[in-house]
Amino acid sequence: MYLLGFDVGSSSVKASVLNGETGEIVSSAFYPKKEMTITAKQAGWAEQEPSGWWENLKLATQEAMRGGNVSAEAIGAIGISYQMHGLVLVDKHQEVLRPSIIWCDSRASEIGQNAFETLGEERCLADLLNSPGNFTAAKLKWVKDNEPELFKRIDKFMLPGDYIAMKMTGEVRTTISGLSEGIFWNFRENGLSEMLMKEFGFEDNLAAELVPTFGIQGLVTDKAAKELGIKSGIPVAYRAGDQPNNALSLNVLQPGEIATTAGTSGVVYGVSDTVKYDPLSRVNTFAHVNHSEEANRLGVLLCINGTGILNSWLNRHVGNETLSYPEMNALAAQVPVGSDGVSVLPFGNGAERVLANKEVGAQISGLNFNIHNRKHLFRAAQEGIVFSFRYGMDIMKEMGIDAKVIRAGKANMFLSPVFRETLANISGATIELYNTDGSVGAARGAGIGAGYYSGFEEAFSGLKRLEVVEPDSNKKEATEEAYKKWLDVLNRFI
Repeated sequence: MYLLGFDVGSSSVKASVLNGETGEIVSSAFYPKKEMTITAKQAGWAEQEPSGWWENLKLATQEAMRGGNVSAEAIGAIGISYQMHGLVLVDKHQEVLRPSIIWCDSRASEIGQNAFETLGEERCLADLLNSPGNFTAAKLKWVKDNEPELFKRIDKFMLPGDYIAMKMTGEVRTTISGLSEGIFWNFRENGLSEMLMKEFGFEDNLAAELVPTFGIQGLVTDKAAKELGIKSGIPVAYRAGDQPNNALSLNVLQPGEIATTAGTSGVVYGVSDTVKYDPLSRVNTFAHVNHSEEANRLGVLLCINGTGILNSWLNRHVGNETLSYPEMNALAAQVPVGSDGVSVLPFGNGAERVLANKEVGAQISGLNFNIHNRKHLFRAAQEGIVFSFRYGMDIMKEMGIDAKVIRAGKANMFLSPVFRETLANISGATIELYNTDGSVGAARGAGIGAGYYSGFEEAFSGLKRLEVVEPDSNKKEATEEAYKKWLDVLNRFI
């Protein structure tokens, strides 16, 4: 049986076909070939049309099926990974009412902060494990306050992955993991947060029907099957936000295990079985994919908004789109650790949770026109991204999560030797790189949810470790010194 997995990001939509028996990736494809448009009508805003995700998903599916010479009848189950914290609104006819307010949109930060203070910080953190902050619930309240006529037409709110599943199955459904990432889930009561719904003035029936993260969540309709080029009746058997799913794809499921990714945004994600939280809510805790009422499996998430998007900005505006990313990486490697005194703060993609929702913007410090060139910028940017990881990982350490081994897919920023070596040296952790990504993880999740695999061990028998990067003791001191300079720059802005 073949398994079809999707990763619906803000840059592109990727589809992968997995041979369920061997665990081998048969084919993959992504659309669009250039990054999807993010619309920002005001500073701090970020929106996308959900229909664009669906159109690109169709194209990626068709290309992946052709590339693997996979017949429509061969697909046995579908899994969906999606960009977290977005808001999709539909009416009773399942028509989208407005563009999605996506993960990096910070317009609702003040709304979330006010609710945090009104409800009580300790109460929010203890019940929700996070403040309402800039998550989906606060974004929905923004719509209620600023678009009241549109709000009256809402039948259901959804996360981006719920929308994709709706397009496939015709069913409007969500998961505990999804409600958790939107800050709608009360962990103490193990249900929809009545205190938050009441505070924001939401009726409970705005929430979609709950389905398990793993399990039959709906069947592909005739209409969707025709659009996608697959057969109808295939079960959608798994869905999760991109970061819990990334951890799943790396078989990071048990307390103490760490996963990381560095795409448009960058994330370090650790699994815990203990209800702990950062008092300042700079890192956040969500229900992991294998969380249950009987056994806590909580994902502690550090997110840096400005990661791969910084690298792509440099590619366009400094590399003039004439350099490939491997060429940029090679140029960065020609510069010594510390980038000859240049420091880059990568915080140019909206308010940063790790900085207590401050929007400090990207910064370049220490630039000398006589000695520095684009090589220094390329390296300093990669070092700055890694240093932002270190800044957040120090907060996670205070919560009892100390990274000794970090697992990542060999993709995006982890294709750069400078990036992965800097991360090993500044964290002191061993970096393990694997042949997987979000779409492949979603395909494996589908196999688990459909009952094709007996459990996680069988599902991940085909996961291959490609490379191990150990800390380099000869570069540790220089890397630590560069981090201290970077931290001095950051402290000027926070």
